[in-house]
Amino acid sequence: MEPDAALAGVKVVDLTQTLAGPWCTQVLASLGADVVKLERLPAGDEARRAGPPFWEGESALFLAANSGKRSLAVDLKSAAGREAALRLVEGADVFVQSLRPGAADRLGLGFDDVRGRNDRVVYCSVGAFGKRGPRAEEPGYDPLMQAAAGIMSTTAEPGRRPIRTGPSAVDIGTGMWAVIGILGALLRRDAVGAAQLVDTSLYETAVNYQPMQFAGYLASGIVPPPLGRAQRVLVPLEVFAATDGELMVAAASDRLFGALCAAVEMPGLADDPRFRTNSDRVENHAALSRVLGERFAERTLDEWSTRLRAAGVPAAPVSTIDEVVADEQFRALGLLQELPHPEIDDLRLVAPPLSIDDRRLPLRWAAPQLGEHSREVLAEVGYSAAEVEGLEREGAIGLHTGSSSTGGGKR
Repeated sequence: MEPDAALAGVKVVDLTQTLAGPWCTQVLASLGADVVKLERLPAGDEARRAGPPFWEGESALFLAANSGKRSLAVDLKSAAGREAALRLVEGADVFVQSLRPGAADRLGLGFDDVRGRNDRVVYCSVGAFGKRGPRAEEPGYDPLMQAAAGIMSTTAEPGRRPIRTGPSAVDIGTGMWAVIGILGALLRRDAVGAAQLVDTSLYETAVNYQPMQFAGYLASGIVPPPLGRAQRVLVPLEVFAATDGELMVAAASDRLFGALCAAVEMPGLADDPRFRTNSDRVENHAALSRVLGERFAERTLDEWSTRLRAAGVPAAPVSTIDEVVADEQFRALGLLQELPHPEIDDLRLVAPPLSIDDRRLPLRWAAPQLGEHSREVLAEVGYSAAEVEGLEREGAIGLHTGSSSTGGGKR
């Protein structure tokens, strides 16, 4: 473990799967926490089977969200398996679960159960629709929340069917809110000396991605329309087609609009009464979009990018993932990290978007094999080698016998 890691010494028990919860605990691991992932037998995290794409048989989704953790494979429906989990909880600072509504309580791992074994634990529940209301007992996934919270209604092109965002933004955002809640709760736990309960959900995160849309509706009573490639509060902030690709242009102020007009050699637009102020441009967006669209269609992406950059107008080509990986800015920031793995020779993953003291947070090691650390984790909470073997024989735990992606223990 890195001696300067912010969460060095913090122990986390992770009973999450798929993406939102695992993303939360991966961030905690990158900050230095010792994260033990409880994986339910027989198959572990559902994300292990998500795909394609697979990387040498490993799910890309699982690899991307479970770095820096240790895996304890356990049958939580057995008394012995549940007891092993609770023994682990006794020495933990944080317990994170993202099971279906009510499942943790049925397994004997709800807040009261865990607090009964550790009265200083920070218990974080990552849910679907939230802990109360008519849909509180329903499961949920990222695209479902994009629909239910109104995101899809504004991402489509006008007159076309709603569409989800490409990235799983609701999952990632929920994981980040869970991290924020846990960090705050750790501070409060240390101040008051008592267990803390943190709760967040996919639905609440999806709603919170749209504060401007909700405020605008509440102020005006006008339902936000589909935005497509444009933004309707600051104009022009939209995608225009060049001869060989598409360019996002963000001239999101009156000054920048004047600079844009000069850069595209149409200075008269800045004095046109339809476009003089941002409010004018919002009201006459269709006309402005048509005029600028015709102009951008005359030259290449490189020509327009060069002109706009020289004029100080924010702009960026609409890039595909392969183009991003090859981009000089991406490389300069060191956003890819190589990680040793027993099955994948060239494993490279996106590292966290945070640096402390000019040092990027690392992914501490590759995602674990199922049950890779069962022996060592149970030994740390007092199980003898014979007891571990006995638990394995009765099916309460699983032991990984292959090669290890972390050298058989913590780093």
